[in-house]
Amino acid sequence: MERELEQAMQAAIAKAREHMRAQFGGPFGAAIIYDNQVIAVGANSVLRDHDPSAHAEVNAIRLAGSVLGTHDLAGCTLYATGYPCPMCLSAIIWANIEFVYYGCDAQEAERIGFRDDFIYRFIEQGRSDTSVLTLRQLGQEEVLKLYEEYAATDSPRY
Repeated sequence: MERELEQAMQAAIAKAREHMRAQFGGPFGAAIIYDNQVIAVGANSVLRDHDPSAHAEVNAIRLAGSVLGTHDLAGCTLYATGYPCPMCLSAIIWANIEFVYYGCDAQEAERIGFRDDFIYRFIEQGRSDTSVLTLRQLGQEEVLKLYEEYAATDSPRY
């Protein structure tokens, strides 16, 4: 177990360093292990891809899903250079990954200029800080019809 942990974290660090030095994104990398093997390594590529969702964990999850041919990554463990941001935490939970190892926490990332703290505050305050984001409900009746249509199908639920 210790060998896989070290191997996965080193892979995440190496990929993060590669992307950071190429100015693809920040110092964030992630590796996913399944069946004691590193199956996916991703790094932050926000700047290269012009995609604010191209975080290391999300990139690694996308790759792992492709490698395993499934959206369900139950049984996988994720190793990340930083504590996952709220978006990445959500992606990890949606992927059914149940265990994450991380190198540095959110406060350490904040000290080098990353701003996850205001998102955590926004969530904790019940989404009421309109200086961050304004949320308004619209079209509920029509969307409920769409939802009911989906509920009547036998499409897989995820």
